Amino acid sequence: MGKLSFKEHYLKFILYLTVIVLINIVGLSLFFRADLTAHKIYSLSKASKASVSTLSEPLTIKVFFSKNLPAPHNNTERYLRDLLTEYGAIGGKYFNFTFYNLDQEGSALADQNREMARNYGIQPVQIRVMENDELKFKNAYMGLVMLHGDLIEKIPAITSTDGLEYQLTTAIQKMNNKVSALVRFKDKINATLYLSSGLNAIAPLINLPELPQLGDDVASVLEDLNKKNMGILSFKRVDVNNRAQMEKVAKDYDLMAMTWPAVPEKNIEPGFGTAGLVLTYKGESHALALISAVEIPIIGTTYQMADPQTLSEEITAVMEKMIGINKDIGYLSDHGTPTMGPDRMAMMQGRQGDGLSVFNQLISSRYNVKSIALEKDEIPEGLNCLIITKPTKKFTDYELFQIDQALMKGTNVAVFADAFEEQQAGGMGMPPGFKPIDTGLEKLLAHYGVKIGTSYVLDKNAYKHQLPQSQGGGEQVIYFAPMLKEDSINNDPLFMKNIKGLVAMQISPVSLIKDAIDPAKIKATRLLTSSDQAWLMKDTINLNPMYITPPAAKEEFSSQDLAWILEGQFTSYFKGKPVPVKQGDEAKTEDDKGTDAPAPAQKTMAGLKAEQKIVETSVPVKLFVLGCSQMLHDNMLDAEGRTTNATFLLNTVDHLNGDDAVAVMRSKQQTLNPVAQTSAVAKTVIKTVNVAGLPVLVALFGFAVMIRRNIRKKKIAQMYAS
Repeated sequence: MGKLSFKEHYLKFILYLTVIVLINIVGLSLFFRADLTAHKIYSLSKASKASVSTLSEPLTIKVFFSKNLPAPHNNTERYLRDLLTEYGAIGGKYFNFTFYNLDQEGSALADQNREMARNYGIQPVQIRVMENDELKFKNAYMGLVMLHGDLIEKIPAITSTDGLEYQLTTAIQKMNNKVSALVRFKDKINATLYLSSGLNAIAPLINLPELPQLGDDVASVLEDLNKKNMGILSFKRVDVNNRAQMEKVAKDYDLMAMTWPAVPEKNIEPGFGTAGLVLTYKGESHALALISAVEIPIIGTTYQMADPQTLSEEITAVMEKMIGINKDIGYLSDHGTPTMGPDRMAMMQGRQGDGLSVFNQLISSRYNVKSIALEKDEIPEGLNCLIITKPTKKFTDYELFQIDQALMKGTNVAVFADAFEEQQAGGMGMPPGFKPIDTGLEKLLAHYGVKIGTSYVLDKNAYKHQLPQSQGGGEQVIYFAPMLKEDSINNDPLFMKNIKGLVAMQISPVSLIKDAIDPAKIKATRLLTSSDQAWLMKDTINLNPMYITPPAAKEEFSSQDLAWILEGQFTSYFKGKPVPVKQGDEAKTEDDKGTDAPAPAQKTMAGLKAEQKIVETSVPVKLFVLGCSQMLHDNMLDAEGRTTNATFLLNTVDHLNGDDAVAVMRSKQQTLNPVAQTSAVAKTVIKTVNVAGLPVLVALFGFAVMIRRNIRKKKIAQMYAS
């Protein structure tokens, strides 16, 4: 074959170049990427694909992300771009995104883009930059907005790739749900502005010169929201100019009532006033204060007026809750359970609160949490899930009957129960006491097949607290805060995938009562256990770390079950029993025998009886039991929901609501991924192999090659010698 001519070389080059261009063109329309990570963290989850593929109207994402950012923010921008490209491949023509240029100083287009970002509520965030061996701070845009029709959702600051897919997908789901809810929404939400015109006189004195414009600002916010939400708001103003009216409004809606004396030098007469916005729908009302008083040390009392942007977000949150864009879940709010929010009484008394602010914030982002007080409320029909957290007061049989029948009718139940209630110390220097909790719920759980032990699980594998230098430094093992590692966590259920470690606090053992469970009807799954270096503290409880030492006898150590989930068909605790009488009805029956005789018209109905029936066997339902409520407290969770503790709790609630796909997506990326535990012998063997074994293997391989070559030489010599 001869050499190619110059013309043939030229044609060959053109052909190769054409092929490369065509491959790149094909690559633009046929997006493909292989994800080789263990948990497919760079691929869309099923929940993400489902949410995008069901779009019926265009969804547009505007990304405001500064360029040329230092690591790790440059990787975040690249990950976001790749992620949106994958969404676009699934969503097709209904999914569009644009990255806006914000970095060209003096450019009219960049200035316009920055103004657009500010209008959407995207503000620059401050990041650290290392330039010329000097640490500096730089303002950078790292946010996006999502537009779906007139609806807007935003992520104002994207500082990490962790949980980014979860944020995007849940926002898309929320917008889809909101569109559906608005379409079927028939009635109006009444928005009433209670604003006293008399407040205008004292506006300069309380440093609120914009107060006279407050009414118009609120009206403008509501008008804008109405355009974006299919006109579901009905607005009216009420000038509260009567003192009795003001006191009634302030009392009914928990608004601040303001009174002031005369100020002759300012020509101000004595007066009164209040300011608040009340949203009402079907008997449910929610008030938003428009003026608040803040106590600042040294300075004293200052007054603040609601910011229109913040007010718009607050109204939107209340409106979304009222129209029901999220699934309803119930939270037992009486019988001594912690408050789903800040513990204001504890804050006033200067002690650590018992509220669940962070848990409430995390749950409310996906669910509509309905408070249920069994002493006066009934558990609603069709409730997806009921959460019961650390009840301390006794349940009546009728209240237990409500819980039992809710489970029988298909309401999944999650129980976070403690074995003990902490009692205040009797005197200075005295440790707190611990009283066993007996609410009656225990007998219900035992009937279903689980029992919470009256003890605390202590573990050698526990959280280690770093002591300050004033106390000698070093570590102190908090034995009553077990560290649950990978071998203690069952990752087989979908919602438990990729949860590598948890921290528990004051947790009690949860055992299975096998005789109470029919394996043909109920599947029991152990979710959490302690290590085999655990033991129990019971009878005398003292949680002072200085006085806790592991037992000397090895037989006292054993692994303890900590959490179970039971799924299937349960039998009612009240099967074959009469329906309990509601507390108060029995007394009323006795009163009816006295002076309050029934009216003559009612006597004709004396023979009529209406008996409440007991549902004796449940539909397929789930029961989750964890012997610890401390895991729900603010000091055990993070507001972003990225820690494994938060992921475990949110995934559990999602599983009880049938959203396993969302749970799997949330747990794809975890902040805790510990190295697998190995014994000292195994570590020594691995180290020896890495240090000495590999060189020895290389030497042996070389020696084998040398022997093979010598044998080959001898064979060749023998062939030619003959």
